[in-house]
Amino acid sequence: MIKMTRVDHRLIHGQVGFTWTKFLEADCILIASDALVADPLKMSAMKMAKPSGVKLVMKSIDDSVTALNSGVTDKYKLFILCESVADMYRLVKQVPAIKEVNLGGMKNGEDRKQISKAVHLSEEDIAQINELTNEGIELTVQLVPDDQKVAVSKLLA
Repeated sequence: MIKMTRVDHRLIHGQVGFTWTKFLEADCILIASDALVADPLKMSAMKMAKPSGVKLVMKSIDDSVTALNSGVTDKYKLFILCESVADMYRLVKQVPAIKEVNLGGMKNGEDRKQISKAVHLSEEDIAQINELTNEGIELTVQLVPDDQKVAVSKLLA
């Protein structure tokens, strides 16, 4: 069962590794990222950052799609992490079970628009988010569980 799908460029860190995982009662974290699986050093860092007692799986986007659609992940209380809106978009477009996405920390840059305290989006991000919203996917910003969930569409308006 998918408990949450979140975009956060930091992947596993304090908010994700402990606050969200505990709040969701997740027993497995799936990181769906082509860039991560190509970087052994970053993969090692994620293994060290994961909370104890929680399974960590790191897969490419395509392998994540296959696993999620096959049912092999159904036995877990699954917390899915993506590094970017582009990765999340590819995943959501191919995994019908994902109906909601939380946007967490997304770093600033020259070509990025700040829509909340920690979320900065490019024009391409905004276009992909708008497309998913129009398809009925709920996209929200909520840094930690105690924060109010805010629809991304409201922040972009």
